[in-house]
Formats: sequence, structure tokens, C-alpha cells
Amino acid sequence: MAGRAPSPAGTLIAGPSGPVRPAVADVRTRNQVRLPGATFTMGDPFGEGYEADGERTVHQVRLDAFHVDTTTVTNAAYAAFVKDTGYVTDAERLGVSAVFHLSVRAEASDVAGRATGTPWWLVVRGASWRHPAGPLSSVTALRNHPVVQVSWNDAQAYCAWAGKRLPTEAEWEYAARGGLEGKRFPWGDELTPRGRWMCNIWQGTFPTRNTAEDGWETTAPVKSYRPNGHGLWNTVGNVWEWCADTFAADAYAGRAGDAPVHDPRGPRHDPSPSARRVMRGGSFLCHDSYCYRYRVAARSGNTADSAAANIGFRCANDAH
Repeated sequence: MAGRAPSPAGTLIAGPSGPVRPAVADVRTRNQVRLPGATFTMGDPFGEGYEADGERTVHQVRLDAFHVDTTTVTNAAYAAFVKDTGYVTDAERLGVSAVFHLSVRAEASDVAGRATGTPWWLVVRGASWRHPAGPLSSVTALRNHPVVQVSWNDAQAYCAWAGKRLPTEAEWEYAARGGLEGKRFPWGDELTPRGRWMCNIWQGTFPTRNTAEDGWETTAPVKSYRPNGHGLWNTVGNVWEWCADTFAADAYAGRAGDAPVHDPRGPRHDPSPSARRVMRGGSFLCHDSYCYRYRVAARSGNTADSAAANIGFRCANDAH
């Protein structure tokens, strides 16, 4: 049943029809930290974002207390979900998914073509969360790496099973900032303080040569580098993270003013297949020449059934 999974109590909960928010009795906060209610400044104060992404207007947001995972969901955790439920992901149902051209592990006959407009993405038959780079790849040695090749629908199904939910976009940014107001990154404004790499992004010439100076050509283990001030790991770089909200470039429009916006949840949920959902944090493929989206204010979106080798998620929960 597409986008549905048993809850911990065994009751089927809808996935793609809307963002999952578990009942109080079903909430599970294992591997989460509790962040107290707070007011913070959301958006790009440097004017460095892409206009089409809508990182402006900078505005005040007031959030209620919530819980959030310290890491993105791992391959091991997702495997436990699939074993328990028999869930089949969107990529598995479709039979193909997107893999970066330098990472493909597949026979030439399994490469179905190139993505329109972004030829460095190949459409690969058999690419899925179990085989993120194609049929000749495996997650066997990647248990502590973030699960990828999972759509927003697939993330919803996991959340329903785990007694969790996706964070709202506002919750994600507050959590990712780690308590630092108005900074580019979770650790400050400088990308490599004292020459130290703090996140997993692209180094070299995109998209032909990755020098992997940060130690990783593709995904890194979920507890790589250092956690931010809230104890969260890899909130920028490594993999894009799905959020609950429907994406709109004008989502922040009209929010500037004295009164903070209280617990925003984005535009009204749009269930249509063409509607985009918010992704945050950038990925190991981000480079300032092409995708300067590994800043905490950066945002993007993709359709709910889209999957790729650099998209994962972390979970959140209400604090009751």
C-alpha cells in the first residue's frame, strides 16, 4: 500500500496524503534531543541565496518546544523498518532512480539516460535505498551512513512506523543553527575555520572532479565531523533532508515585522503529484559554483515521489 506503514501499535497510518504527526500515545523520542521553545531569526541575512529559492524575507519565528533526531536516519534504521513492514519505496516501485554520474555502480545497460537539464544525474535501473549507486552497489558496509534514495512519501512511511514525524522547515532551521543567530553555518560564518573541514560537500571542479578533501566522495557516516550547539550532527552537507512543509518560493513573503510568526508549517499541504516538498541542508554534491545551499538558511524542494543518491531525512516530534 503506497505510502502507508504500520505504527508501533500496528495501526495503518496514511503517509503521502499529508504530513504524519503521531498521536501522543505513539510518540517515540529515542535518539532525539528536546529543544525548548524559542524565538529565532529565520532566513538569509547575507543575501547570498538564489532568488528562486525564496530565502528572504528574514523574519522572526517563535517555536514551541519539540524533539529532533540527533542524526539523519541511517541505513540500519531504515532496514529495520522495511524488515518489520515489508514497505516498498517509490524508487523500488518505479524501478529507476537518480545517481550522480561519477558514482554509478551499474552495467551500462542499466543506465537509462541522463536527467534533462542536469546531465550529471543518470537515471539508473535498480538504484534504490538498498543499492544507492545502482545494482552493483550495496549498503552492507554503510549501516551508519544516511539512508538515501528515499522520497518524501518514503520518509512519511518511516515516520508513521517509528512514532515520529518530519520537522517543519522552521524547526529544521532552528535546530540546524545550533543556537547561533544569523550565521552562515552551524559553526559560524567561515567554511573551514583554521583549515578544518566541518561538513561533507564537494571540493574540486563540479561536476567532473571531486578531490574529497573533506574525506568523503559520497555520503559520510551520520556522526562525522562535530555536532552543533544542540548536539545535532551533519545538519548541512552530506544529504538533503526532507521537511514536512510544501515548498513555495514566496513562503516568507509578508513575514517581516515586529510580531514573530508562531510555529509556521508552510503553505497549505498540496497533495498533487507536482507539488514540491521542502528539502534543507544541501548535500555532498553542493559546491558554491553550482549549489551554494549548504548554508543553514538555504532551501530547495522536490516532488514527494522523487528520490536520489543525496536525499535523506531526520525525524522530529512534538514535546508533550
